[in-house]
Amino acid sequence: MIVESPAKAKTIEKFLGSDYHVMSSYGHIRDLKEKEFGIDLEHDYKPEYIIPEDKKKLVQDLKKAAKSAEMVWLASDEDREGEAIAWHLYETLGLKKDNSKRIAFHEITKQAIFNAIENPRNININLVDAQQARRILDRIVGFELSPVLWRKIKPALSAGRVQSVAVRLIVDREREIQNFKTESSFRVIATFVVKDKKGNMVEMPAELSVRFKTAKEATEFLENCKNADFIIENITTKPSKRTPAPPFTTSTLQQEASRKLGYSVSQTMRLAQRLYESGQITYMRTDSVNLSSLAIGTAKEEIINNIGEKYWKARNFQTKTKGAQEAHEAIRPTYINKHKAEGTAQEQRLYELIWKRTIASQMADAELEKTTATIGISNSDKKFTATGEVLKFDGFLKVYMESTDDESEDSDSRMLPPMAEGDALDMKQIVAQERFSQHPARYTEATLVKKMEELGIGRPATYAQIITVIQNRQYVERGDRDGEQRKSQIISLKSGKITSQEKTEIVGSEKAKLLPTDIGIVVNDFLMEFFPNIMSYDFTANVEKQFDLVAEGKEEWQKTIDKFYKKFHPNVEDTMKNSAKMKGERKLGVDPKTGKPIVVKIGRFGPIAQLGDTNDDDKPAFASLHKNQSIETITLEEALDLFKLPREAGEYENKVMTIAVGRFGPYIRHDGKFYSIPKEFDPMTITAEEAQGIINAKRTQAENNKIKTFDEDADMQILNGRFGPYIAYKGKNYKIPKGTEPATISYEDAKKIIEAEPEKPARKGFRKGKTTKK
Repeated sequence: MIVESPAKAKTIEKFLGSDYHVMSSYGHIRDLKEKEFGIDLEHDYKPEYIIPEDKKKLVQDLKKAAKSAEMVWLASDEDREGEAIAWHLYETLGLKKDNSKRIAFHEITKQAIFNAIENPRNININLVDAQQARRILDRIVGFELSPVLWRKIKPALSAGRVQSVAVRLIVDREREIQNFKTESSFRVIATFVVKDKKGNMVEMPAELSVRFKTAKEATEFLENCKNADFIIENITTKPSKRTPAPPFTTSTLQQEASRKLGYSVSQTMRLAQRLYESGQITYMRTDSVNLSSLAIGTAKEEIINNIGEKYWKARNFQTKTKGAQEAHEAIRPTYINKHKAEGTAQEQRLYELIWKRTIASQMADAELEKTTATIGISNSDKKFTATGEVLKFDGFLKVYMESTDDESEDSDSRMLPPMAEGDALDMKQIVAQERFSQHPARYTEATLVKKMEELGIGRPATYAQIITVIQNRQYVERGDRDGEQRKSQIISLKSGKITSQEKTEIVGSEKAKLLPTDIGIVVNDFLMEFFPNIMSYDFTANVEKQFDLVAEGKEEWQKTIDKFYKKFHPNVEDTMKNSAKMKGERKLGVDPKTGKPIVVKIGRFGPIAQLGDTNDDDKPAFASLHKNQSIETITLEEALDLFKLPREAGEYENKVMTIAVGRFGPYIRHDGKFYSIPKEFDPMTITAEEAQGIINAKRTQAENNKIKTFDEDADMQILNGRFGPYIAYKGKNYKIPKGTEPATISYEDAKKIIEAEPEKPARKGFRKGKTTKK
């Protein structure tokens, strides 16, 4: 039996007897040619597959094992990628239909595996074609667009079909925020004093049904309320209910794990993969919310036995996602009666989340009672409204409640005191507080997945990969945004007096959000201008629908590719010939001292400011933008400040300390060495004493990290690094073998470790002295 991963193989091996040998293919055993186009355009877009160098020995072992086996079971995952892996194995190993079978299961249990063996099937070539179509289309887009970016923007850039659209979402949101105009209004909350059931005086807040645009309007209203009477005009009580969320799909698991556990999308998928491969949850790449009848039955037993029969309610959820595919069941525990998982603490927390969500989906509604009291004002037609909510039966909330991305600032989950229509209320105070409209929130990894799913961009198997790629390419970064100081006015009426005060607060700070980089914005703008079709949300979603038709056998994949390529390729050639270079240049103004123009643009190592013109006799001066600055938002004054660096900050140990900014941020240069300046210091204002403190702190840290030095060679040291001890020698680092005590390593031993270290291969896609061929 051949599966994709050794972890999955190890789990399956436990269930099978000595008649079976379980081997792993370690993912795909062949792929398109790496450094070439890999697609034969002359012969109907035929893919040119090769076995990578690191897989050749594995393929030999698999061939040998397959020849001696009575039957080869191809047991890769049941999605399109898994089907393609099975097909590549079938083709490469030279298997025949009479000695090989395709089996699939969405959970790794003994029953599921033997059930699959008893019900084998042929490889679904439609699913394979859908996977091939995606792979070929993505290769065409990446291979043809990337050289255009190298020529027109800067070298070493790359573009991808779905990734570029994901970057566009983030860039569009950033511009939406930049163009957002904040509006203020006054929200009015009155506090009334009433008796509760026990006769104690309690406070009851109520909100005015309208907001005022100006402080003058709010003040006039409060003046009016000085002599007003407040009467209960109407009380309504309505029952309401809350229904549990469906079991997890890939995207909802990624979103909820982000909100509740703080996991990144890729981290969630890594942990879920481990739980699946160890047989603890069902297949984790799915957009189905369906549960098997066995799972529903087990959940029923679990709820009735442990919580009570009134808490159980059988539910069958329907998948609403358009083009839903992949596995045919939601993500759930393989054994629902198992409340805790084996594994790391992170795996256990994710399992607990999946278990709770699965159980809650088969539980009764939560029953609530919502009361609304309308309060009239004797000398005004405006009304105050007090709301309260009482939980009558907790239902599924006893186990689990789904989180949301936009938690409301107020909650109705309080009980109103007993009142009757016509009751007069005693007003304690009325407060009109200035509130400001909020710009749209930047995307987190989880909300980006949600948006892509809504637009039909990508599929469950691709979300995590897309988010990882756009960050690795440095088009997007995950970071924080500091809030800004804002003043607001609070006008209060209390004891017949109106007072006004000003409140200062920090608003708009955001954590762990996806932020576009300058190079990401420039690439996005270039692709939007010259390849609007590729960047269209509708086009990307329609391509996914075309792949779905291929998977259903309703369309030939070659026709889908041909239709695209005949429009796309001429567009590439025209852009390469006729478009100008794009540097993302933005003119800021003129330097008042020299009269020279100042522009910001993309340079070889990132965003830079340029003082002067390249056509002038004097060479222009350049300065790197700080990490928190952007080409789109930097001001002329901020750019002028950049040219104040490098600057001297005094002397230390009879050597000058120079403050400068490089591609990795601000630093101090002293005695031929470089010291990074921590972000709490401003390079423009850092003093000599502060610079000395940074140098001394770095020296102390380096000394503490030093495990051993050698008299035989001053360049050789054993240091303690972030990932453990290592040997540092002449600018290179060498890993110390496991089980070796670093402090006991002799000079001769260290030399042997250095000599035994293999030379690292060149980066993929680059060969010394040659350009990468198309």
